[in-house]
Parts: sequence; C-alpha cells; structure tokens
Amino acid sequence: MADVTRAVSLFDQIRLVAGLRWRILRNSLRKKNNALDLIGMGFLAVFVSILVIGPCIGFYFMGYALLSGGRLQWLAPFFWGIFIFWQIIPIFSAGFGSKFEFRTLLRFPFSGAAFYLIGLAYGLADFPALASICWLSAMTVGAAMAMPAALPVMLLVVALFVLLNVTMERLVGSWLERLLARRRTRELFFGLFILSMFCLQFISPLQRYYLKHGAPASQGMAKYLAPLPPSLAARAIAGVVQHDTAEFAVGLLGLTTFVGLFSALLWQRFAMQYRGEELSETASPGRVALPRVVHSSKESAEAGRNAQNRFGLLSPIVGGVLQKEFTYLVRNSYAFLLLVLPPAQILLFSSQFGGKHPGFGKAASPDFIFPGLMAYTILVTMGPAYNAFSHESWGMQTYFMAPLKFEDILLGKNILTAAMVAFEVLVCGTVLVWRIGWPSIPLLFATIGAIIFAVAAQLPIANWSSLNFPRKLDFGSLRNQRNSGVSVWLMLGAQVVIAAISASVIWTGRLTGNPWLAAETFAFLAAAAFGGYFASLPPLSALAEKKKEALIEALCR
Repeated sequence: MADVTRAVSLFDQIRLVAGLRWRILRNSLRKKNNALDLIGMGFLAVFVSILVIGPCIGFYFMGYALLSGGRLQWLAPFFWGIFIFWQIIPIFSAGFGSKFEFRTLLRFPFSGAAFYLIGLAYGLADFPALASICWLSAMTVGAAMAMPAALPVMLLVVALFVLLNVTMERLVGSWLERLLARRRTRELFFGLFILSMFCLQFISPLQRYYLKHGAPASQGMAKYLAPLPPSLAARAIAGVVQHDTAEFAVGLLGLTTFVGLFSALLWQRFAMQYRGEELSETASPGRVALPRVVHSSKESAEAGRNAQNRFGLLSPIVGGVLQKEFTYLVRNSYAFLLLVLPPAQILLFSSQFGGKHPGFGKAASPDFIFPGLMAYTILVTMGPAYNAFSHESWGMQTYFMAPLKFEDILLGKNILTAAMVAFEVLVCGTVLVWRIGWPSIPLLFATIGAIIFAVAAQLPIANWSSLNFPRKLDFGSLRNQRNSGVSVWLMLGAQVVIAAISASVIWTGRLTGNPWLAAETFAFLAAAAFGGYFASLPPLSALAEKKKEALIEALCR
C-alpha cells in the first residue's frame, strides 16, 4: 500500500501530529485527575506570568530609552542576560519543561525534517523560552516606538537570536541526556558541578573588583565577549541605528554563522535519535557462570536476622522500603541534583547578602538570614514527597499483592524524606554558619523546632497528594520530571501556610520581648504535628486500597 499512497508533505506531517496531540489532550480531560492537573497548571501559569510581566515593562522602557538616547553600548548586557537565563535555567527547571518523546513519534512514518522541526518546537514550550521571547518582544516594541525605521532589523535580529537560543538549548539538553545516561559520566558531571558550586563564593570578590574599577574593567571584559552571539546581536542593531553598514554586516553574519553551526550539530543529534538511538548503560545479555555457594541453615538464619536488624528498631517492612528508597536516591541523577542545588544557592545568597564583605550594601543579620534560608531549604527538599510513588512503575503492583500494611510503606518513604531534609539542613546550616556566623541561641532552637514542625505537618499532606494525584516520572532523567499541577499547588499552599505560621510565631516572640517564646511554641507545634502524622497513617492506608486501580493505571503505563 505504500506504493499507491501519495506522499505526505512536511506541513501535513506536522499538522497531523499537532491534531493528534490535541485529541489526546482533549480525551484525557475526561478523567477527573487530568482535568484538575490542567486547572492546577493553569493557575501556576497565571502565577508565573506575574514574574514575566514585570521584567517585560522594564525591557520595553529599556529598549525605548537606549535607542532614543543613543546609548547603544548597553544593548549587549541585556542580550547577555536573556541568553544566560535561557540556557542556564532549563537545567534547574527541567522538570517543568516539555519532554520530546521521540520514541513515541518514531512509531509514525515521519521524515527527518519533520522530526527535527517538531523536536525544535518542543524547546519553545519551556518557561525560560516563553519568558525570554516575551522580554525580547517587549524590547523590540520599545525600540520600534523610539525609532520605527529600526523595526525590520530588530525583528530579523531577534528572530535569529530566538532561533539560536532554542537550538542551543535543545542541543545542550540532548548532550546532557547522553552524558548522564551512564553512571561514570554522571559521577564526573556531578563532581564538576559541585566544584563549580563551591566556586560561587568568588562571585562577591569579583563583583567588588569590577564595581571598584568601573568602566575600564567592563570594557576589557566586553572585548573578549564581542565574538559571541549576544554581543553580535547588539552589534547588528547598533550598526543599523548608527548607519554603519560594516558593523551591521559583521553582527548579522556572525549571528547567522552561529545559528547554522548549532543547527547542524542539533540535526546530527536528532538524526541519531531518528535512527533509534537508545541511551542505556545495560550490558548485553550473556551466560555467566556463577560459583555455587552452599550455606548452612544456621548461616542463612543469621544473614536473615542481620538484614532485618540493619535499621535498628525499624520493622523489616519499613527497613526494606527505606533501603529501596535510598538505593533509588543514589542512582537517580535528578534527585542528586536537587540535593546539591540548595547548598550551592545558599552559598551564593550568603556571599551576596551576608558575612563581613557582602556583595550588595550592608551585611544582613544572621538572625534575619538564617530562618529565611532554612525555609528555602525545606521548600526545595520537600517537593519530591508530594509524588512519593513517581518511580515505582510496575513495582507498584507488588505493594498491593504482598502481605503488608500500606502505612509501613508510607512510613519508610517518609523516614527517608525526613533524613534527606535533616542532611540538607545540616549542610546548609554549616554553610551559613561559615559565611555569616551563628544566630542567637533562642532563634537557633526556634528554627530547629520550626523545621521539625514544617516537615511533620507536610508529610500527611504529601502522602495524601501522592495517593490522589500520582504522576509517573522517568528514573534518572533530567526532563519530564514535573509533578501533577494539583500536587504543585498543594505543596505551594502548604509551604505558604506553614511559613506564615512560623513567621507569626517568631515575630510574636520578638514583639513580646521573650526570646524563648518562639522555641517553646514550636516545640508544642512539632509535638502536635507528630501526633497528627501518626494518626493519619491508618486512614491513608485505607485510602491507598480505594485508590489502588488509579495508582496502578497512572504508574504502570
């Protein structure tokens, strides 16, 4: 039949895929959880759009002021800011991006060009891409209002700059996926990543140096950045405004050359995926002769007792779940990235706002910085708990077939979450004490009590969210790691409420002049939260039985 059917054009192939995805989305909304997920993501998009609108206004007035005032040398820093934002943020917010499901698309008779264009278009669905396009559009409108004759060139340069960024982001993401597909390269990558995070403490001295030396240092740095795409985009626009044909030609030719280079590299990567590239570190199967070891019944019984008592007072079921979750953690590259991110960012924040030589103005008090950054640590590390069964996949069926209580499974997962939070708090607290010094003793105990209260109060909500809104995630992948939209809103809502309660308690202690009032209040709240947590386990276990079919359907696809 392939010989008698007409060839499908490139446009028709893309149109058919878009129609298919729209039908899949529309049909999936018949399920209540999917409809709630879409509503939750809609609310999240409205919230995120507020963060985009403010800079849009600034970029509009910036484009107008720079072109009307003739200060074209300041165009390059703004292009550089958008370029860095577009390329760096997707690495940390990969979970909120759209996954290019090339394995699914390969089931259809696509041409290589259609496959490439669809893969490239997926890069425009990421939040950094959408935000950057909005900022570039605002800057273009502002420049057009100041100088209408420059609008065609602005549109051409901005279009090339957008194409360059989306191509480069897709290429870098594809390279990272390939590098992180093997354990040895993952270990090397994260080693370099941790080393680079510790180098963040040098940002503050470098910033003070360039602020002190002013324009000469900035001009020296601009000389080395001139051959790169953001500087070339600004150079092309400046050449048109100043009627310098040579500057315009050099900037436009250089930008076009970079677009062609990255497009060729991305075409090569997508061509390998189009031919069915499979990223895996699994060795090919083969017969392996294993030595036969015979254990006596006494040795077997002793080994069983040692395995059961590995975690001390925990039951064998809870200990087994805890051991499995820990194994998942050390093998999951994305989870390791979440563990490294809070200490690195706290090192950066403390370098800018705390210590003896802050990057901006006067150093803030440790009593002000310490509780705030500890709250940020809780916000980041508690996120995976709201989708605790994300990596179970087909193993979820085992939980319902084995003779065990589901509350033991929840308890094992929650113990690992609490241990992760404790480890992150210890590391981040050590960084803060090193950078900004110790807070007051009453505030230190109050912060510890607030952390215990925040974790214990969130775990029942996180368990309920995991059972009602499960979302399957790709193990060890940096993309498509987004929880359900409802889970995200539950997490944000719980964090906001707990943060408001904690802030009220701390400020009440300061207003009353009793430094230990906050610590005593948090001790009571932590005890109440612990009681509520253990009381919630039996009802949640019963809920898991009711949600059994929905859990298996969501996680075993």
